[in-house]
Amino acid sequence: MPRFSVIVPCFKVQGFLRECLDSVLDQSYRDIEVIAVDDCSPDGCGAILDEYAARDERVRVLHLAENVGLGRARNAGLPLAGGDYLFFLDSDDTLTPGALRAMADRLAETDDPDVLVFDYARTYWWGGTRRNALARVLAEAGDGTFTAAERPEILDLLMVVWNKVYRRDFVEREGFTFPPGYYEDTPWTFPVMFSAGRIATLDRICLNYRQRRQGNILSTTSRKHFDVHEQYERVFAFLDARPQLARWRPFLHAKMGEHCLDILSKPDRLPPSDKAEFFRRTAERFRAYRPEGAEVPPELRVLEGGALGYAAYRLRRRSGRAAGELERRARQARGAVAGHLGRMRSAVDARRPLDPDLVVYSAFSHRGVLGDPAAIHRKAREIAPHLRGVWVVRDEECAAALPPDTEHVVLGSPAYRRVTERATFFVNNVNWPGAVAKRPGSVHIHTHQGTPLKYMGVDLLGKPGARHGLDVPQMLRRADRWDYSLVANRHSERVWERAYPCHFTSVRTGSPRNDVLVGAGPEDGRRVRERLGVPDGHTVVLYAPTRRDYRRGGHVDRVDLARLAADLGDGHTLVVRLHPSLATGPARGMGLSELHRRGVLIDATGEPRVEDVLLASDVLITDYSALMFDYALLDRPILVHADDWGAYAASRGAYFDITAEAPGHVSRSYRELAWLLASGAWRDEEAARLRSAFRARFCEYDDGRAAERVVRTLMLGEAMPGPEPAAVPGARPVPAGRDLLTSS
Repeated sequence: MPRFSVIVPCFKVQGFLRECLDSVLDQSYRDIEVIAVDDCSPDGCGAILDEYAARDERVRVLHLAENVGLGRARNAGLPLAGGDYLFFLDSDDTLTPGALRAMADRLAETDDPDVLVFDYARTYWWGGTRRNALARVLAEAGDGTFTAAERPEILDLLMVVWNKVYRRDFVEREGFTFPPGYYEDTPWTFPVMFSAGRIATLDRICLNYRQRRQGNILSTTSRKHFDVHEQYERVFAFLDARPQLARWRPFLHAKMGEHCLDILSKPDRLPPSDKAEFFRRTAERFRAYRPEGAEVPPELRVLEGGALGYAAYRLRRRSGRAAGELERRARQARGAVAGHLGRMRSAVDARRPLDPDLVVYSAFSHRGVLGDPAAIHRKAREIAPHLRGVWVVRDEECAAALPPDTEHVVLGSPAYRRVTERATFFVNNVNWPGAVAKRPGSVHIHTHQGTPLKYMGVDLLGKPGARHGLDVPQMLRRADRWDYSLVANRHSERVWERAYPCHFTSVRTGSPRNDVLVGAGPEDGRRVRERLGVPDGHTVVLYAPTRRDYRRGGHVDRVDLARLAADLGDGHTLVVRLHPSLATGPARGMGLSELHRRGVLIDATGEPRVEDVLLASDVLITDYSALMFDYALLDRPILVHADDWGAYAASRGAYFDITAEAPGHVSRSYRELAWLLASGAWRDEEAARLRSAFRARFCEYDDGRAAERVVRTLMLGEAMPGPEPAAVPGARPVPAGRDLLTSS
């Protein structure tokens, strides 16, 4: 019998679930079982849970046939629990290191109380952390045990289920269960605390309570918040059935009034049209459950005001906000001119209808017709020529480099404002500028820039060097405009939903720019090689390093390019492509341009279409570039040169260890890299096995029809089958037209 049964209900938390489970399973205290309840989650939660259960015998998974809600999902896990103590952990929260050991020690010290209450910290999406403001209550409770009647201040703590552990036989004896609906913690926690004969405290932060920017069910505007009334009725019914607990009625009466008024005061809880009704129902219950002779606190007397009560409540709220309103008006006055112009433009916009056939495209901060947006644009011109596609470019120099017959506008120009005011569809792989207002009816499609290995979005908040100069809150406000987020695999789906906590829908389309890789043949690469000047018959080795966040400027010479070109020997051409952010910096002037001029290698950093460079190569050498996820579609060999993986992962952060889950062999030094190339090991059976597993995981939705899927389903509203993840796309090798690298 384990000491703790940790019950984890899961619903639409795939971006946080691994972190939650790891925080439990990696605890030094091992005498636990985890009962994970998949509440019919529509995302990848079920698969993640099964994965953990397969590799850790302490994890047991229960898949529910229908979504039943948080409370009843916890109930479903209760019969499976065999531990001495029950711990209900929300699947987006995490345990702190050493938490379970501290709990176990405290339970032993206090001779197994009915309830142990511990401390927590709120962790905010923007990186801040704040300890429970009433932590002193835990410290002042002393070393022994007590009842709530002996220390009623314990009930001033947040009355939730997850900051406590419960002796299982106590819970079973009393028959405690969770009801359906919102605020399901209320009719569990109050009866438990009222009934417990022995309560102990642990003055230690054991849990990180995640404050999500969006997605928190209690911050969702809905009439479901009316459920709080029924939940308190359940607690009063519990007291009615136990006359020995009647002393708690005045306390519960006041707590109900405080809680309901707190819900009413929150701007994001109740629809404005329902607030008067919520107040009326609260007041009815407040009067009905008032104990005889109970004194009503002054702040709750508004609930006894009858028909005029809500008007009095609103008047009090307005007077309380007066000072803040004066300051807000002062700020408005300071920005009067800019605000007036913006309102004038918005008013004009609102009178001009959206053009249902206008699509505005941009890529890589307005650098040209590139990436996923370019692939979508090409497909739209092919199958939906009535759609007018307009590209945004940053200056006239970029405009001059556009393909012929490409309609465009320059960023910030009057023409730019006109098209962004009227467009129905916006397609971009970078956030649009803040001046682009999202009008009702417009559709923003965000393509991203590939599969993420390194930290992105809010995950960068803990990496100050990597996010230098990046305003994460502003970035998220701009990402709030996204309607659709395109993904090529479930890994990306989980990362984007976690890294960008915004209201968008993930669409499993595949990567549009990779359609050409899925259907590529030998001739595609041959034409590109001829354009690059690769001698006929040469084997092309592509070296594509990424930028480093631990070095100012981002560039670090990890490989001596001249030496690598020489070691490859005759019959081989080394092609180098730096990260796009380094294209205009000093990195190319540190020797790359000179080597290109002398014919030692080919500098393909300036090639506009990275897909062309991939097609032209026979083997990829990279470190941590996202290009490896795209290149895997070609089923050509990949080598990962990871001589500074520790520094890279520490400075930037990574979602998984690429050296442990690589698409091919890994080198930790140039000597190892040279040996892999010279010995032929880079293309052995193990390399093929690693590449196949990598492709199955990260290319699962790339079937060659991603761009068509975006145009037909998101722009034209047509039905189109989704990609089949069970079939591994690109499983066949794409021949390069010659022998690959041979031993030298």
